[in-house]
Amino acid sequence: MSKLQPGDAAPDFTLTDADDHEVSLESFRGRRVILYFYPAAMTPGCTKQACDFRDNLGALTEQGFVVLGVSKDKPAKLRQFRERDALTFPLLSDTGLDVHKAYGAYGEKTNYGKTIMGVIRSTFVIDPDGKIEKALYNVKATGHVARLAKELGIS
Repeated sequence: MSKLQPGDAAPDFTLTDADDHEVSLESFRGRRVILYFYPAAMTPGCTKQACDFRDNLGALTEQGFVVLGVSKDKPAKLRQFRERDALTFPLLSDTGLDVHKAYGAYGEKTNYGKTIMGVIRSTFVIDPDGKIEKALYNVKATGHVARLAKELGIS
């Protein structure tokens, strides 16, 4: 899997959200999008990251950002995750991992010293024209949203 770089066209997609509605990246043209990939709904690290996005959503929205979370979980599990943690942004299901792979967010990674195939926790900032502004791979769940906000100039 090749990694995306700033200036690359963001791979377009249509995925199903937690309510079984289709959501297309193209529908957000003209806005800046924070697209983040996480390994599994309702796990400790993914919950921490999602809640950090939830808690900072007001500041991100004020600056014109849309936040979209993507995992390999089915919509029913995403609904549970959203309701359990009062998540207020779309969670998208990519069970076939096609979108993960298009963004380089699935592949070889090291987990507890072993090399395995899996979801690579990654975040992308996509500009209003659909180009990659930032491509961040192997991010840490804790503190990631604060670091991202700082990099984007959001207090």
